[in-house]
Amino acid sequence: MELLSATLARVKPSPTIAVTTKAGELKAAGRDVIGLGAGEPDFDTPQNIKDAAVAAIASGKTKYTAVDGIPELKQAICAKFSRDNHLAYTPSQISVGTGGKQILYNALMATLNPGEEVVIPAPYWVSYPDMVLLAGGEPVIATATLEQDFKLTPEALEAAITPRTKWFIFNSPSNPTGAGYSREELKGLTDVLMRHPHVWVMTDDMYEHLAYDDFEFCTPAQVEPGLYDRTLTVNGVSKAYAMTGWRIGYAAGPEKLIAAMRKIQSQSTSNPCTISQWAAVEALNGTQDYIAPNNEMFVRRRNLVVEMLNAIDGVTCPKPEGAFYVYPSIAGLIGKTSAGGVLIENDEAFATALLEETGVAVVFGAAFGLSPNFRVSYATSDEALTEACTRIQTFCAGLTG
Repeated sequence: MELLSATLARVKPSPTIAVTTKAGELKAAGRDVIGLGAGEPDFDTPQNIKDAAVAAIASGKTKYTAVDGIPELKQAICAKFSRDNHLAYTPSQISVGTGGKQILYNALMATLNPGEEVVIPAPYWVSYPDMVLLAGGEPVIATATLEQDFKLTPEALEAAITPRTKWFIFNSPSNPTGAGYSREELKGLTDVLMRHPHVWVMTDDMYEHLAYDDFEFCTPAQVEPGLYDRTLTVNGVSKAYAMTGWRIGYAAGPEKLIAAMRKIQSQSTSNPCTISQWAAVEALNGTQDYIAPNNEMFVRRRNLVVEMLNAIDGVTCPKPEGAFYVYPSIAGLIGKTSAGGVLIENDEAFATALLEETGVAVVFGAAFGLSPNFRVSYATSDEALTEACTRIQTFCAGLTG
């Protein structure tokens, strides 16, 4: 009898984690490696949040909690949605999980039947299609190209929807591109969704507060109130509050869906870490004053990376509206050969040769569903970014053919 399930054969490990692991192995072996693969801020968790966690430990708040979150955190999440998004929710409409990934997974597991489809814009976060497959559904990829600023058009969304479509997954600002949809662009998509009442909307707003220049964030249920009753609005504390390791994500949606997600979570992990929940209460209710200065650093880093990558012949790097990623095209480099003798036949070959020959770790574009590109996370120091981009420039200058 086969030990492993057939479902496992439908999915692959996370490529972003694989790149980070490989970079760590090379560094441990003594190589000079600069990792631009991890999607987490290099800032420390703010002190007031850490203090709240210590206070929770000291006061004995270390026992089991309700499966999907303590009342105080659910109230803080309701206040956040009202304050930031002008969306009204009650605690019974809130789910708290161990990171945004668990929230998304719970929702898909609780709703998908075999053969039902989920429309996913590409480039996409690497986990979306595999979570759909694990839940028994079928991912339907709708591509948004460089020429479209990596933003899905209403026409492409319309073409992807069928009678079998259960969900549309939407992420803005985007991982991996940093592309952010304006209110007008988002209205074009919500107008399509209003014509298809059987399609539910899952919005991943994890990068909401990482919005730059004149870009103003908005979320689908905010733009189109008619979608409120079939939208799961997902967010978390990982990115804006530099709390990636604390593992707290949350969502708001219809009570029936939230109850179904709670049922899934009750038989998998039960409650998220109690201490992390109390830290998240402080993150949402406490001062937000450090977000703007952190964003100023991200803007400076974004501009540095975009300028240095665009100086390379054969590379095109758009300037994104948010998050902390750029997603340059290497269409002009395909078919060339590296100084180490590697044929750059695709973006995976590019990323592999770049890591082996220069010690710079990036994630290849095929992992995100659109090639030939690669993703750079600029959530690291100016010095590391300057050195990494200099190495990328040197590597590309050494390509022949």
